[in-house]
Amino acid sequence: MRFLLTDEQREFGRSLDALLTAADTPAVLRAWAAGDHGPGRALWGRLADAGVFALAVPEAYGGVGPLPVEAAVACVELGRHAVPGPVAETLAAGVLLAGAGGPVAEEWLPGIASGAVVVSLTLEGYGPYAPDADAADAVFTVTGDELRLAPGPGEPSASADPARRLFRPEPGGAPVAKGPAIRAAARAAGDTAAFATAALALGCGEELLRATVAYVKQRTQFGVPVGSFQAVKHRLADTLLGLEFARPLLYGAAVELASEVSRPGAGTGSGSGSAAGSPGAGAAVAAAKVTAGEAGYAAARTALQLHGAIGYTEELDLAWWLRRARPLRDAWGTPSACRARVLAG
Repeated sequence: MRFLLTDEQREFGRSLDALLTAADTPAVLRAWAAGDHGPGRALWGRLADAGVFALAVPEAYGGVGPLPVEAAVACVELGRHAVPGPVAETLAAGVLLAGAGGPVAEEWLPGIASGAVVVSLTLEGYGPYAPDADAADAVFTVTGDELRLAPGPGEPSASADPARRLFRPEPGGAPVAKGPAIRAAARAAGDTAAFATAALALGCGEELLRATVAYVKQRTQFGVPVGSFQAVKHRLADTLLGLEFARPLLYGAAVELASEVSRPGAGTGSGSGSAAGSPGAGAAVAAAKVTAGEAGYAAARTALQLHGAIGYTEELDLAWWLRRARPLRDAWGTPSACRARVLAG
């Protein structure tokens, strides 16, 4: 199968690129890491106006989704520009709450679609930490067949990325929904979070490669650009191949998720079906996640080596992308966990 984005999907990506290029995301990242979420929330609002967060919310709740292919296009661009905030978690919450249905969906989903609400969450099987919970308007947790709203973000934990802080949500909180539908919705939400994180990792790797290629064209040694050295060319070529091999897996997973959405009963909140809930779709997402995550991390290693000592400096904007690559690789499914799921699927 030959998969190509439509003209509208490509234009959507270009419009997000233009929006984010004008937003000075390194300054937004520095403010976010310092605890000033104002610039990040303002950028979040502009992304919502462009329709990004509505992509995971059904039309019945003010969204336009689920639209996994368009979500992949958006998340690749957000990853390329290192947009701060719980992007994958908010998109996953749209799927989770839509699957839960009822009052909790009616209360929160319109705000997610409009960008007024930022959400973080934890799910069983994916670790206890909620990224950027201190900046979220709600932190949801799922245990078994119970969906709870955490009473607070909890205490922060160490994170390799200072602009992606980790929190263990405060325990307790009354259940806002329960039943078999919650288990199915949580599986779908976990796949959505992994899928979105794979797209973010791919975009992060693309920017690391772009910046590194530009740098080796400028840096000289023995009177010539270091980019002319064969060893450097081979390293960059290997990095490019890794990213390009990840791209069709990402969009292949998007097609699998889209086919799940189109199944009768999917996304109704009845528990009879939910996007990304099947083993086949889950295996496709896991394949995309491990490949994109490893490719993004390899791009970070290449960028760090070829930038030399300057790659370690705080002043270099690229440091924010370097710090993000490994957490994205491991979030919502480590490489070993994803490989095991691919084999099982």
